[in-house]
Amino acid sequence: MKVLRLVVVILVASLLTGCVYWRLYQTKLQLAEFDKNFSIVIADDFTWIFKDSKLYSDDFTELSKLQPSRIITQKNQQTWRYQFHKVDDKEQLFLPEVNFFFDLNFNPQQQLTHWVLSPLFLKLAPPEFLAASLQSLGKGEINQSKRQLKVAADAMVKINAPLPQKSEIIKHLGEPLNIENHQGLQILHYLFKLETPKVETGYEYRTLSKVRLFIDPETEELVKMSGRFVGLKLSIDYRQYSRKK
Repeated sequence: MKVLRLVVVILVASLLTGCVYWRLYQTKLQLAEFDKNFSIVIADDFTWIFKDSKLYSDDFTELSKLQPSRIITQKNQQTWRYQFHKVDDKEQLFLPEVNFFFDLNFNPQQQLTHWVLSPLFLKLAPPEFLAASLQSLGKGEINQSKRQLKVAADAMVKINAPLPQKSEIIKHLGEPLNIENHQGLQILHYLFKLETPKVETGYEYRTLSKVRLFIDPETEELVKMSGRFVGLKLSIDYRQYSRKK
């Protein structure tokens, strides 16, 4: 059976510490009872709520080797914002500027409580399909040698939802760096750079997010996306989640 098109690479072996891995494993177990441990709110943005979080703020810097763009403190709670700017192949900013962000919210004990994705990010990952992919993760299997969590196609949550059109994507993200044709699909290539005050030496490459958006040339629909964001590789084939034939 064909295994996924959703692969979440949470980390690579060289980055793992025992405690961090154990907390990630506990989080994976929580995903098996998604509604008990998490909830999702879809509005203009996308919010993933952690009801009994096992993850701490230090885990994210330990794994990514990157600092957030900025930290906002309010009433003993912190919001870590990761801001990404569209750049060209020489890492120069595009004008007019195109950017998106995601926020990590931590309680006074520095436990993760909310993961918020900005509206523009949802042009890369449509919210209904992103929710379905998260709900499916609890059915995945861990490949410990590759530090991957994979979900078999027959275990994925199925939904009815429209996919973004190519014209809509370009309207919001602007023209891609380039377009290639591969196996009957068009691939739009975008490059985003993380705004960050500090990067651990040797991990500078992680500030760049290379995003590929796969378009069906017949329907002009987005059918797959692939990218890496702050060390997190996200690859979603939306066809695996759709009830539509």
